[in-house]
Amino acid sequence: MFLGGGRITSALICGLRRAGYKSLILVHDRNAPKLRRLTQEFDAISEPDPCRAVSVAGLLVVAVRPDSIGTLLAALRHSCPRPNRSLIAVSLAAGVPLTKLRVHLPQVHWARAMPSPVCRTGRGLTAVTFDRSVPGTARRLVRNFFAHVGTVLEIPEKNFDVFTATYSPSHGYHALATLAEAAEKLGLDRDHALIAAAHALADAIAAFRQEKIPLEELLYEAATPGGIAATVMDTENRAGYKRIIERALRAGVQRARKNARG
Repeated sequence: MFLGGGRITSALICGLRRAGYKSLILVHDRNAPKLRRLTQEFDAISEPDPCRAVSVAGLLVVAVRPDSIGTLLAALRHSCPRPNRSLIAVSLAAGVPLTKLRVHLPQVHWARAMPSPVCRTGRGLTAVTFDRSVPGTARRLVRNFFAHVGTVLEIPEKNFDVFTATYSPSHGYHALATLAEAAEKLGLDRDHALIAAAHALADAIAAFRQEKIPLEELLYEAATPGGIAATVMDTENRAGYKRIIERALRAGVQRARKNARG
């Protein structure tokens, strides 16, 4: 059962259906067009009553924005029947800690998950973390659920914000767009610029993951000292590439921590 029918819910349901997930998928959202799309494309079932959704769910995925989750859970606590103590609730709200989730619905088993939008392809990556009280059977259920759409990592909650800032596919998309645009400015047509940039990023990383060769060796192999690749890489570093990435990740972590205070 999903509370929230936005982009990450759509990506997850798409990935689940592609993986052959046949179980019933219920979705609650106030946005009627979102619900229509999910029901038409992915055979999901619209549930207009969030209280009924909570009462029937075995696994409840709360997929709303961080600034909305407190209001939603408070409303559920005050207007819905007490949920079954065996209910497993998984929050996808970035930055919102387990301690805050427990305040609103203390009688359920809480977990946090951070799935990548790439889960729609079955090649996603999801980090999960659990409240200490969550039993082993519930932990396995959550891990197995997200394993339908890709790799699952269980990491300490204290590392969640850094993971969230680091793992986003936006890094790859942004690098692809930036590298291709730079090549276009130097005269390469857009199609060839995108092919070259995509190979530089996606194919190189795929080789790293498949061959299990240390990253340092691959860098040495690809960038001959004094050659074109080495010149490009050295110029990037002198221009502050490493500092920019670290600064950007720090900003992302600070954004997540702001969500926690909200």
